[in-house]
Amino acid sequence: MNQNGSITLFQYWNQLRDGRPAPKRSEVEPADIKSLLADTFILERDTRGEAVFRLAGTRLCATYGRELKGFSFPSLWREKDQRLVSRLAHGVFEQKSVVLITYEGFSRNGRSNKFELLALPLDGGIENPRCLGVISAAERPFWLGADPIIDALIDSIRVVDPDKEPMFLKNRPAINVPSLVPSEFDPPETFSALGRSRRIRHLVVFEGGRGE
Repeated sequence: MNQNGSITLFQYWNQLRDGRPAPKRSEVEPADIKSLLADTFILERDTRGEAVFRLAGTRLCATYGRELKGFSFPSLWREKDQRLVSRLAHGVFEQKSVVLITYEGFSRNGRSNKFELLALPLDGGIENPRCLGVISAAERPFWLGADPIIDALIDSIRVVDPDKEPMFLKNRPAINVPSLVPSEFDPPETFSALGRSRRIRHLVVFEGGRGE
């Protein structure tokens, strides 16, 4: 994690869960993370089983040029990546995974900017899974919020094990990766300076997730 928003929200979530797979939705106090609210979101699963925005911060909505409530989470990305993003969201809901995505967003007028997204599970009961997250812009150019992001290309995905990886480290070495990626996207493993990784088309999945 490189962005302050991701690190701060993770630390808050990690403190709340107190060793559990996830804290309860009712335990999250907006006042405790008021400095992050403009960039945070909550996802829920709709009747079709799809991850949709239940709530989204004002700056996040401005970044995408629309009210995100009720909007499909995977549809923020280009069509060929939507199935993968859907599987990752399902892992947050069902397996209580912690997912970190870095991506490049492209605006309506052809500009681009890098973003970091952190998705954290919340315990809403079997019938009402929830996800708390934050999207942080790596930079804030003058046009961000006025020229809407309409497309996104994933750079990397990391599934973090909060019990094994200390939060104060950034770009940490890898441990394991869960099988959240569809089997048809499983090419041979490669290795990088950051540790073991798997390349999936144009993106790299860095291992650092739950082993179960």
